[in-house]
Amino acid sequence: MDILVCIKQVPGTSEVEVDEKTGVLKRDGVDSKMNPYDLYAIETALKIKEEKGGTVNVITMGPPQSAEVIKEAYMMGADNGTLLTDRKFAGADVLATSYTIAQGIKKTGNMDLVICGKMTTDGDTAQVGPEIAEFLGIPHVANARKIIEVKEKSIVVEMDMPNTIEIVDIQYPCLITVEKDIFQPRLPSFKKKIATKDKEVKFLSLEDFEDKDENKYGLNGSPTQVKRIFPPESNTDKEIWKGTAEKLADNLYGKLVEFKFLDK
Repeated sequence: MDILVCIKQVPGTSEVEVDEKTGVLKRDGVDSKMNPYDLYAIETALKIKEEKGGTVNVITMGPPQSAEVIKEAYMMGADNGTLLTDRKFAGADVLATSYTIAQGIKKTGNMDLVICGKMTTDGDTAQVGPEIAEFLGIPHVANARKIIEVKEKSIVVEMDMPNTIEIVDIQYPCLITVEKDIFQPRLPSFKKKIATKDKEVKFLSLEDFEDKDENKYGLNGSPTQVKRIFPPESNTDKEIWKGTAEKLADNLYGKLVEFKFLDK
């Protein structure tokens, strides 16, 4: 079975500058890490590979430094990695990002199963995975919390929906997005780090895609218009109360009323 995992490098800190003209994050030179939700997607792929055999490939989009998350995936057990990098991809919203990754997946070859994390910590939209599936024209399932059975022509998963738990049998090729409690991610292996330190990362740019229309990528291909974006304000204010239990309870009640969590 050929499995592809979509991963992303996200800022490792909240101290990220914002481009005032474009309204997008300045990612170059910022301390970064793999998107935490993607670790569960990688672990899911590796579990399936251990059970059924095949290959685990990873793909990501970003600046050249994003190759580091592919190397981390190699240390966990991934077989191949592809980085989609081009200045023309910069500033993409969820639609342009999904289209770009879908084009990259088409270029890397046919996959039986595409796995994405639930969402990214720098976007929190949870839309990219399903949109990739739509651009690829394949069925998809979101919020998978359990792999029930991996069959020859389909996979059976348990979905965590807002009001129900549903079981779906979905045929390959397909895409699933996984919840963070599906498996416990393994740690990167030092032995694999040494073994894969010279392993190739494949780079693709717009010129490598079948669709080279620049109006479909980056800011040009993003219908979402950001009116204002800014880093979150940090608040370190604190109060220390002392007194009897009755007095502390009164203080807490007053504070909850002040913040309008309770009515008088």
